[in-house]
Amino acid sequence: MQVAVQSKPQVNTQCRPLVVDLDGTLIKGDLLVECLISAFNDRPRTIFSSFLRTGWNKAAIKAELADSPDFDPHYLPYDDQVLSLIRAARAEGRPTYLASAADARLVSQIADHLCLFDGWFASDGTTNLSGRAKRDRLVAEFGEGGFDYIGNAMVDVPVWEHAAQGYAVRAPTAAFRHMQRRGRPLKALAEEGASPGLWLRQLRVHQYVKNALVFVPPLIGNEITRLALLQSLCAFVAFSLIASSIYIVNDIVDLHADRRHPSKRGRPLASGQLPIGASLIVSGLLLTLGLLTGAMVSLPLLGVLFGYFALTSAYSFVLKRKFLIDVLALSLLYAVRVIGGSAATGIVMSDWLLAFAVMFFTSLALIKRYTELAKRKDADLGDASNRNYKVSDMTMVMSMAVASAYVSITVLALYFTSPAVNGSYRHPDLLWIICPIMLYWVGRMLMLAHRRLIHDDPVVFALRDRMSSGMVCLVLLIMFAAH
Repeated sequence: MQVAVQSKPQVNTQCRPLVVDLDGTLIKGDLLVECLISAFNDRPRTIFSSFLRTGWNKAAIKAELADSPDFDPHYLPYDDQVLSLIRAARAEGRPTYLASAADARLVSQIADHLCLFDGWFASDGTTNLSGRAKRDRLVAEFGEGGFDYIGNAMVDVPVWEHAAQGYAVRAPTAAFRHMQRRGRPLKALAEEGASPGLWLRQLRVHQYVKNALVFVPPLIGNEITRLALLQSLCAFVAFSLIASSIYIVNDIVDLHADRRHPSKRGRPLASGQLPIGASLIVSGLLLTLGLLTGAMVSLPLLGVLFGYFALTSAYSFVLKRKFLIDVLALSLLYAVRVIGGSAATGIVMSDWLLAFAVMFFTSLALIKRYTELAKRKDADLGDASNRNYKVSDMTMVMSMAVASAYVSITVLALYFTSPAVNGSYRHPDLLWIICPIMLYWVGRMLMLAHRRLIHDDPVVFALRDRMSSGMVCLVLLIMFAAH
């Protein structure tokens, strides 16, 4: 059997069938890519063996990857315009069909879920129903010019050439030009491009403020010189570029889980607003620029950046699924930023300060996990598939967050009594005022999280919170006065 078809088409010459492509057309994505992501998450060691076993046959590979536990047609990013065109055709009494190069098992589930198609065509594990193979199949079923076709890519050109009318969504300019030269112009469906604002959301520019931790060494070490600030600024840029690179990869890895999340499903990649392929290219460019920026400052900073990238990658692919280990990894990522500032400027950091950073950011990481669990509990959702925490763990997570928060303040107080502080500040006693301020701040954050007033990331919340901003300014004023 060459391809699968759900039901035998009944061609009405007075009412042409509308045939719809799947990948990049009906959905804003590619099922093969998404199945690869799912396989990488669930069984990474078997991916390469699957390619070898199938002899690198694309149709066979698709059949191997079709058994994805993450696949659910309900959560796919469907294109509303294409759905509207399909419904309009059905309202006119026209038969509609889904024709895809994806595996038949996935295509059948999508067709059954939407209930908008009279039949479907798909790859069957032997033949990859794409390009000329799809053209031959549709012409055999409907005849030359006996159908309209909606596609999105150059691979659809052979099908458009034999369709009565071609529709294009997100298609390259070359496809429009080719069909224009053939005297069979395509009808373009209006579409929204990837706006700069969309990319800024994906790159998490608002998260860059976390990288301001690289300025801590010159600030604490009372060495605020023009050179130190310039070196810290370059480190800030390097960390920001690499962080954005990892955010892209992390969102690709979490694609299926994010679509099931009440707020994360609106992210650019999860919603299909940004293509995965282009996002991976941008991720690679950002990583390269970040490492080059670090190398221009100093080799120690470059080494720290490599460590930051390695730890962040480990977190994205493995550690974030290990409960408590993920929290420790997050806190270390914050501490690495401080170490990066030290490596960029050559200012040696106190062990007490690094200990405070680890404990303090462990608390914030635990608050983040608590808010995620609280959101799932309030929305009556089950346990997340990409996190090894249960909703029933909420109380324990909050308890650990409280312990870490107050231990960090204890460590901070001990730091203020250390010889390093006494030798760097003219009025070190003023620094003690920071302790009650921090006690109030962490207590307030814990209470707000308990009251469900913090959403997802406590650091982002603090950036938008006027009280937190005021307290940061007050702490900075005290430190300058102590100098």
